[in-house]
Amino acid sequence: MKAKVTVSTSTVAYHHGNLRDALVAAGLGALEASAGKPPSLRELARAVGVSPTAVYRHFPDKQALDAALAQEGLKLLATEQQTAAAKAGGGSAGFAETGRTYVRFALAHPALFRLMFTQGRPVPDSDPPDEARALLTAYTQALADNPERAETLALQAWSIAHGIAMLMLDGRIPADDALIDRLLNTENLFS
Repeated sequence: MKAKVTVSTSTVAYHHGNLRDALVAAGLGALEASAGKPPSLRELARAVGVSPTAVYRHFPDKQALDAALAQEGLKLLATEQQTAAAKAGGGSAGFAETGRTYVRFALAHPALFRLMFTQGRPVPDSDPPDEARALLTAYTQALADNPERAETLALQAWSIAHGIAMLMLDGRIPADDALIDRLLNTENLFS
């Protein structure tokens, strides 16, 4: 059930020119290892083995770091959703799998998921775009009978999957694969 973010929780080595990537990888690793507290800029500097001044060249403040971690989380989520949808064969089955994957991603990466959706300002829609949201929009536009309905369905689907994820993360309902499958069954939604 749990997907893994492929980062090490130990010191992340970097080579000249990719310090930002090393800092983001170390930040993701720290989120996975911690009790949900995003790392400070100084903690990342120590983890990567650079001075705090070097970190500030890439992230002027904690909000910039959190936004970068959230953006990376959205990319990871989109990749997992695209893979799951393709494996299900696309269409309404693929659409259902994007929702199930969303909930399972939240359960596998609770600290990252909470950072992505519940802390601070939303990640801007511009650069780079939110691929997970784009996938949801594309599916509802392809499956709905009109554009207005597609927008409504996209918001409803996101709300349902996000609500289930939060209820499971908060222990309000069991974090159970069979329950995820049952609650996100969309077979008759577009017929």
